[in-house]
Amino acid sequence: MKYPARFTPETGGFVVTFRDIPEAITQGDDEPDAIIMAKDVLLSSMEVYFDEKRKVPSPSPARRGERLIPLPASVSAKVLLLNEMLTRG
Repeated sequence: MKYPARFTPETGGFVVTFRDIPEAITQGDDEPDAIIMAKDVLLSSMEVYFDEKRKVPSPSPARRGERLIPLPASVSAKVLLLNEMLTRG
């Protein structure tokens, strides 16, 4: 699973937001740092969904100016399992 992220240049770095996962907001001092921080906040956000037993939104296609941030395969599998369990009750 790869979630689209917007990297917005700001004074002193980049702010990263995910439209599918609105809780995931971070920043980095430069582009490589912002990518690392984006992966970290996306993973942390998944833990919140798991802990609260909430359905995780599916990633939407990237739009112009967005970059896809991947989840580790093990976390992607956990997302699919959680969503299926919640769907079935």
